[in-house]
Amino acid sequence: MLETEHAIYVGSFDPMTLGHEDVVRRGARIFKRLSVGIGINPDKEPLFSSQQRLELMQEILGDLDNVTVHCFTGLAVDFVQEQNAAVMLRGVRTLSDIESEFTMTLANRTLAPDIETIFLMANEQYSHISSSLIKQIAKMGRGTAASKLKQFVPQQVIAPLLAKYS
Repeated sequence: MLETEHAIYVGSFDPMTLGHEDVVRRGARIFKRLSVGIGINPDKEPLFSSQQRLELMQEILGDLDNVTVHCFTGLAVDFVQEQNAAVMLRGVRTLSDIESEFTMTLANRTLAPDIETIFLMANEQYSHISSSLIKQIAKMGRGTAASKLKQFVPQQVIAPLLAKYS
């Protein structure tokens, strides 16, 4: 039987944003255990390697005793089951997120009917943040990029992110 007090939050986290961190911290207050799954898609070329994303997230979330971070390949529902969890936690920012998350949830329910999906609405101050926005600021922000990025990503992400574009 899958554990209902254990939730899984999956994503590419390339890079991790303050919105992602907010969902993890709020989820950690709700569930006894929360595992973060960094999805590795072999068809995509991420900015950060899976190992870099794992290390950054472990550093950022290291103060949360009930949170673990893992990398995985394959379907998210398979990862949830491998972790013996019964809940998939998802963050939604906009109405378009809700539409795509609804479709994904229906597919996941077909693939794994024993897994429930729970949505957390993004905090309003993070609802506009996306990885593409962050990458654009890092790439084009010139000398002021670091001060601009601190509004969007955890402090630990800024230097490695800027190094990717230097």
